[in-house]
Amino acid sequence: MRAARLIKMVLLLQSRPSMTAAELARELEVSERTVTRDAQALSEAGVPVYADRGRAGGYRLIGGYRTRLTGLARSEAEALFLSGVPGALREMGLEDVASAARLKVSAALLPSLRDAPDSAAQRFHLDAPAWFREPETPALLPVIAEAVWEDRRIGAGYRRGDAVVERELEPYGLVLKAGVWYLCARVPDGGAFRTYRIDRFDTVEARDERFGRDPEFDLPRHWAEQAERFARSILRAEVVVRLSPDGVRRLPYAVDPLSAREALTGAGEPDGEGWVTVTVPVESEEVAHSQLTALGPEAEVLAPGSLRERFAADAAALAARYGCGNV
Repeated sequence: MRAARLIKMVLLLQSRPSMTAAELARELEVSERTVTRDAQALSEAGVPVYADRGRAGGYRLIGGYRTRLTGLARSEAEALFLSGVPGALREMGLEDVASAARLKVSAALLPSLRDAPDSAAQRFHLDAPAWFREPETPALLPVIAEAVWEDRRIGAGYRRGDAVVERELEPYGLVLKAGVWYLCARVPDGGAFRTYRIDRFDTVEARDERFGRDPEFDLPRHWAEQAERFARSILRAEVVVRLSPDGVRRLPYAVDPLSAREALTGAGEPDGEGWVTVTVPVESEEVAHSQLTALGPEAEVLAPGSLRERFAADAAALAARYGCGNV
């Protein structure tokens, strides 16, 4: 543990002109007294750490010293590619290795480029969870993430309804979608790839046995196919709607993107008022009522008749509420 801290201290000093004891203590998560002892240990080992005294003093490396300990470990290199998703790194238990990787890269940069990481961080940030919800980190996510990185099979208890089923799985990849974590995994011995919600795992045990990954498996493509298949599976009904030009523009914001895409692709020619008639795939009449309400007067439901009657009743209730019954 101390050896890793000493290396990190050298890399920190190599990446900056100087650092105070307080700054080093904060970065290394130790006391200032420990920083003093570590600096003395480095000096005794031949690393030219120099302490500047006084109010503005601190520690620095002298003589253009540069360590050769900047080679990335495999786990650090992998985590580096995820550095734009700090929340996800933290939840998977990879925050420390990503931090070490960033330090090593920073130490290897020319002095004129050392502000590049901070510059990028101030210009791009990924906030994955959806609005108006507090995401909860599944307790078993770090265990599953470690198995994914190490290609280890897992034994798991997975909740389906009120029952818990036991599964042996080969965990291929993790996906974070709108604040919810999913595992893409395969049943051993060439079974089908399936997708599991991490928060529905009751138990997970990593096996000693490793599995050989299918070289043809592509996680982004697999997820895209699964997502579209899921979206299509729940779109079991259709509604016919007339849309104004503004309604056409707003439709993709009111219904599922797949529904909007298919509806607008099959749209007919505008009528004399500039309105178009489209057939929208929907999950159910209830869901369609909720979604299409957002379009207000820019949409007219033509079918099914029961849904049209619901919108007519809504319109009458609104007219009465706003005192427009005689208009």
